[in-house]
This record gives sequence, structure tokens and C-alpha cells, in this order.
Amino acid sequence: MSMKKLIFMLIFPLFLFFGLLSCSTKIESVVRVGGSANVSLQASLEPRTLALLKSLMGFMGEASDAPVLNGEAISQSMASAPGISSVLLRNTNSSALEGTIAISHVGNFLSSEEGKFITYSEESGITSIVFVLDRDSAPLLISKLSAQVEEYLSALMAPIVSGESLNPQEYLNLVALIYSRPLADEIAASHILASIDFPRPLIEVQGGTFTGRRAEFEIPLLDILVLEKPLRYELKW
Repeated sequence: MSMKKLIFMLIFPLFLFFGLLSCSTKIESVVRVGGSANVSLQASLEPRTLALLKSLMGFMGEASDAPVLNGEAISQSMASAPGISSVLLRNTNSSALEGTIAISHVGNFLSSEEGKFITYSEESGITSIVFVLDRDSAPLLISKLSAQVEEYLSALMAPIVSGESLNPQEYLNLVALIYSRPLADEIAASHILASIDFPRPLIEVQGGTFTGRRAEFEIPLLDILVLEKPLRYELKW
């Protein structure tokens, strides 16, 4: 997996959506004072993941030329999500898409009666963002983005949606047994490289490193899929 420029904290749910499907993804964002952001992205599926999802689509009776990543369907699904002003995604081919997403406010992003995944606060001149993901919150988050992705992750038996208690090695063994060892190896070797630029210099980052206005993270994809331990990230500037 190649995740060369991923704007992490403000659009972590988008990272889940595309990163969990073993995509090659490039996401760039302009973050504004007050918590809004404009996001541009390009995403395409990796070969083994693409082959698996194509075969699953065929089994479900879908046309062979139907988009695996359906930009129009994803746009429609995400457009009504809290905290999003607009979404425009289009397919460049059946397994790749590109487009833009406008986030009105990170503090409202995917919020619901069940709670928030992201907490945004401003106090005494310091702004902070805290993101927490665990096995209770992850299925709720993914279900708000796209039923298609939820179905794919269920087919991959990912604990992030199944809620099953598996450690990383147990999950890789399950993928290898049901599908193939090469697919399990592809998942095991994947890391998310994430960076985000802020309006002002950062003063604290938990879960990553920072220099000036930029924070950087390196996260094994397997940690996200399995969620053996809750993931928590905090930034202050």
C-alpha cells in the first residue's frame, strides 16, 4: 500500500474508507482556522484486493464492468453525513476514483446520538483535536460512510466490523485460510503514512511526531483492521 500524502486527523474516517480496502491513495487538504477543510483525493485498489472484490461482486450477480469503487454511490452516501458540505467523486476506471470533499467542521463530522469519534475544542488560545477508534465505535463510523465498504470488510472478516476478538496473527491466519497467504501478506505489509498541515505551529502530538505546523503518523494497516487495542490520537496547536 502506498499512502503518500494522507491528511489524517480531520479526515480519518476517509482514511478508514479507502485505506482499509488496500488502496493506493493520495489525499491533500487545506485546513482552515475554525475546523473546516477542503480535501482532494485519488484512490485505486491494489491488485489482490481488486481481484478478491471482483470475484465477490460476480458471486453477488453484479455486472463485470460495474465499478468496484463507485464514486457516484460513495458521493451520495457521504453527502448526507454530518460535518460534510459537499462531495464530488468520479470514477477514472472501475477500480479508481478521484474528487473533492468539503468538510464544514471537524467537530460535527459523523457525529450522532451514539456519540462523536472526533472532539474539537478551542480554549485559551489553544485548539485541540482528539480522535478515538475502538471496536464499539468503528462499526458505527463505517456504516455512516458506505454500505458497500461495510459489505467488503465483512467479506474480509475484519474485526473492525465483525467485532470478533482476534489478535493480528489470528486474523492474518484466518485471511490466509479462507482466501490466500499472498492477500494476508499484502495486509501485513501495509502501513499508513499520514501527514497534516495546520494553520499554526503544533505544540503537542500524541500518537505521532511533529515539526512546526506538520504532524506525521505511521500506522500498520493491521492495527486498524483488528483494533486489538483502541487507537487514540491527539493534536494541539
